[in-house]
Amino acid sequence: MRAMKQVTGWVTVLALAVLAQPVDAQDLSTPFAPLGPTETIDQEDPGARLYQAARESLNRRRYAEAARRFAELREEHPRSAYVAESYYWEAFSRSREGGAGQLRQAVELLAYQQREYPEARTRRDADALRVRIEAQLARRGDADAAAVIAEAASGPCDQDQEVRLAALSALMNMNAEQATPILLEVLESRDGCSVELRRRAVFLVSQKLTDESVDILLDLAHRNPDPDQEVREQAVFWLHQVNTPEALDALASILTDSDDPEIQERAIFAISQRSGDERAVRILKEYAERDDIDTELRSNAIFWISQNPGAGGASYLIDLYPRLRDEELKERAIFGISQTRSAEAREWLMDLARDQGEDVEMRKNALFWAGQIGSLQGSDFQGLYSALDHVEMREQVIFVASQSGEAGVDFLMEVARTEEDTELKERAIFWLGQSTDPRVAEFLLELIRGGVVRR
Repeated sequence: MRAMKQVTGWVTVLALAVLAQPVDAQDLSTPFAPLGPTETIDQEDPGARLYQAARESLNRRRYAEAARRFAELREEHPRSAYVAESYYWEAFSRSREGGAGQLRQAVELLAYQQREYPEARTRRDADALRVRIEAQLARRGDADAAAVIAEAASGPCDQDQEVRLAALSALMNMNAEQATPILLEVLESRDGCSVELRRRAVFLVSQKLTDESVDILLDLAHRNPDPDQEVREQAVFWLHQVNTPEALDALASILTDSDDPEIQERAIFAISQRSGDERAVRILKEYAERDDIDTELRSNAIFWISQNPGAGGASYLIDLYPRLRDEELKERAIFGISQTRSAEAREWLMDLARDQGEDVEMRKNALFWAGQIGSLQGSDFQGLYSALDHVEMREQVIFVASQSGEAGVDFLMEVARTEEDTELKERAIFWLGQSTDPRVAEFLLELIRGGVVRR
């Protein structure tokens, strides 16, 4: 049996994506062997001509021709400085040719280069290419290749982690049942050496949501939490894809029992994504109504309630608003109510804007978001403006009108004609100056001339 011994080198994140693709879907532009212009050639080297010709064939994607020329280079000029690199490039060419025979030859070429030319410039990519080729062979039913992948995936912590991750990814796509115990072993190690492996392993586990993998996520997130913050957060995040009562139980427990705000925030998001789940909505509402928890987390819960069509929309948040004491929470509720864009929301926001017993900032927010819902007419602005005696609120009416198209222009021109407060009149004129309404230019010209502006 062939064994993957001393596999070292760098495998990019893209390698994981390549390994996950079907054999026939491989992207020819993979970063393992960039097909850009050939490097500067040492023309005094006896193998320069053949090496350059082989690289040009490779650039043109004439893989059989390129493989033949790299082999010829070694035969005709065994002392050339390009011999060491030719093994990698021939292996790459043969891997692009496809077919089990070509792939096996490519593996042998890479093994020979590793053994005889460990200092070759292409050694950095050769180990990664070898894992990739072994994965293709394993998908074709090659038992030896599958064993190599399994061996690399279950290697020691001090093995090159990127190569091991590439092998784990390949194994997960070939045989999830075989890969899961190895991933579980990685996730149970909990030592500093394996932190990066555990972070990537969480993602791999999440891609095959079997009962066993869900159980792993639940352990990492809550029952036996991983010591690494990122691992815990990712486990909670991926639980939003798991639509089971057990997963929701775990998320609810995290929300109420955890003392980590970032983990709790992830749990709120995960719960919010369970569309149509009445219990999930109920958990968020109970959390939003509690006065003994972090304001930011309650604010997030209120936001996600406003985004959930099954949570009661504006009606629930309108009922919640009087029970809120924190200004940030009130602002988030006002925003959430406005997002329903319903007639009920618009009417409530306008009533809040008129309520002189309410904090001015909340009234200004309500008026702004009522304007964002739309459908406000000039009479709405005029009626509200006349009913208000607070200068800040009148300034807000002028501002909201400036964002409201033709109806707002009519109102602003009326304020500019009749308002006795100089600052309010100037503010209305300023916003008129920002308008593209063709009537505004004539209106402002009449003001400049000091004439009577026609209605």
